[in-house]
Amino acid sequence: MITVRVPAKVNVQLGVGGLRADGFHDLANVFFAVALGDEVTARHGEGVTLTCSGPDAGAVPLDDTNLAARAARLLAAHHGIEPNVALHIAKAVPVAGGMAGGSADGAAALVACDALWGLDTPAGVLHELAAELGSDVPFALLGGVALGRGRGELLEPLPVTGTFHWVFAVADGGLSTPAVFRECDRLRVEAGIGCTDVEVPTPDADPALLAALAAGDPAALAKALTNDLQPAAVSLRPALADTLLAGTEAGALAALVSGSGPTTAFLVADAESAAAVAAALLASGTCRAAHATYGPVPGAAVLAG
Repeated sequence: MITVRVPAKVNVQLGVGGLRADGFHDLANVFFAVALGDEVTARHGEGVTLTCSGPDAGAVPLDDTNLAARAARLLAAHHGIEPNVALHIAKAVPVAGGMAGGSADGAAALVACDALWGLDTPAGVLHELAAELGSDVPFALLGGVALGRGRGELLEPLPVTGTFHWVFAVADGGLSTPAVFRECDRLRVEAGIGCTDVEVPTPDADPALLAALAAGDPAALAKALTNDLQPAAVSLRPALADTLLAGTEAGALAALVSGSGPTTAFLVADAESAAAVAAALLASGTCRAAHATYGPVPGAAVLAG
């Protein structure tokens, strides 16, 4: 039995370029791994089977649409072996919440199956397989803080000092990432900007944000947080504006939609502030759960014992 712990992510910068001919957008995506995460356990089995536990377990698909199952099959195919594994996901990351929980499970399954089957796959090959599974999966392997370019899969680790504290507010239901990108394009056209990669410049990392991370300065990071998908997520789910306001009124340094949403993220000064903001968000009635956590943390890793 192999158990792998894998982190969720928040995008401290999500710069979205124009729509490319292949249907994707070029990104300047600064990933930040947080301690809120899932655990994926792999045991020997017949074929690929999936089970799941946790608050959102009922929303997790247990067929081959699940990235953990796809990861097991992809790794086995790469090595020319049969994909015989029973996978269990202990789910803590919100489902369809903009924190890459499904992608994290895919990364964890790669690491867990690799260890269970004794394959010793080189890290570079695991990264390539992760990129085949999805744009966010490679970062879940890496963890820490990294700049993602292209679709987000081309990663450059970034220097960071100290620990930053966060609160994540979980909304009812999920948001489809493709739908949020389509709404982003629609809003840009409506505003007269245009939405193609000819009309919208390729984004780049914000130097002020990179400096704040390197210095370990939460106040400076708060001023630099940006998410180009936030207007689209709020357009599709207007109630998110109430959650964002509730968190800032409770004392958060900054608030933003996490990725494509609908989970919202709040940067706070310290652990004590995180507990207070989480409690205030729950009391506000604008979310169904609130989690205080911290980061950065490492990527997918086998738990000892």
